[in-house]
Amino acid sequence: EQASVLNLVTKVQAVLDNLIVDTTNFDAGIDEVRQIGSYKKGTMVTGHNVADVIVILKTHPTREAVQVLAKKLLEMLKLHEPGDSLVMSMLPDDRGFEVSNGEASVRVLITTLHQHLQQLDPDRHLDYKILQSHLAAIRHSRWFEENAHHSTIKVLIRLLRDLRLRFVGFEPLNPWMLDLLAHYAILNNPSRQALPVNAAFRRVLQLLSAGLFLPGSAGITDPCEGANIRVHTAMSLEQQDAVCLTGRRCSGSWGHGGYRQVLGLEGNSCIATEMPVWDGDVVSALDSAYERPPDRSLDKEDGVDGDEDDMDGVVVSALDSAYERPSDRSLDDEDDMVGDEDGMDGDEDGMDGDEDGVDGAD
Repeated sequence: EQASVLNLVTKVQAVLDNLIVDTTNFDAGIDEVRQIGSYKKGTMVTGHNVADVIVILKTHPTREAVQVLAKKLLEMLKLHEPGDSLVMSMLPDDRGFEVSNGEASVRVLITTLHQHLQQLDPDRHLDYKILQSHLAAIRHSRWFEENAHHSTIKVLIRLLRDLRLRFVGFEPLNPWMLDLLAHYAILNNPSRQALPVNAAFRRVLQLLSAGLFLPGSAGITDPCEGANIRVHTAMSLEQQDAVCLTGRRCSGSWGHGGYRQVLGLEGNSCIATEMPVWDGDVVSALDSAYERPPDRSLDKEDGVDGDEDDMDGVVVSALDSAYERPSDRSLDDEDDMVGDEDGMDGDEDGMDGDEDGVDGAD
């Protein structure tokens, strides 16, 4: 597998080098071609016959320039090796293109010079974040070549990549996190001497289970970024909790004799979700500490339309009006006035009766 990848990479590299020298075949112009990824670092695993190459353009990277470069590369490869059955396909998100021959594949990723990043037009050029990530990958490859060339680190990275493929909880760990984690576990110790692979692998499980990549942890500082950026902050809170939880389950199984299941020599990855029994000892599966907050957008919309709003469990009732309009008392006043007049008439009649009584007495 490594021989097939090496053969295809050599051919692609030779064609790209010719395009750098002969600028008439490609108008955009190529400034540099760099190999990155597991192929460059020497950490490839079985079944992943893919090599990554980054092409740095001299001009602004347009989608048309990427398509022209892909067609030109495929044309020149078939010209030099007419017997090879090569297939070219464009990568999603306009990252670049891929050339494969059935046995191996080479991904050609596109980026540009640093001074062109601030002059990009989103409608014409490739995405800014994609170009920036490709430049970061070059920095990662250069740092690894200078600081992590120890053979033990490369072996441990292969073990961690296999562990990531078998356990779902470790999937959020990207290759750059695995590189830094392996380097930290082997070389960052009081003696400053490289640990053997067996001790370093167990230390990785202990670090993850202890919460190295949890919120608020010191974590591992990204050596390729200017600010003090922790690499685990690229994961969401739910992913950080899943990594820690899976690390605890694997570390517990390893400590009770289940190392063959952790390494994938026996069984499957069920030890991360079930309760395995090792020599009568039950390793219970821990519950997740992170709970996704409920989506309250629909509840808020319903509360606005109704008479009562339920905001975070507090019921706010609709208040009644404090002002009461007084009743119209004009008719009642008229009736009272009429009644008073009747009463006054009655009083006059009574007075007449009294006068008659006085006359009778006389």
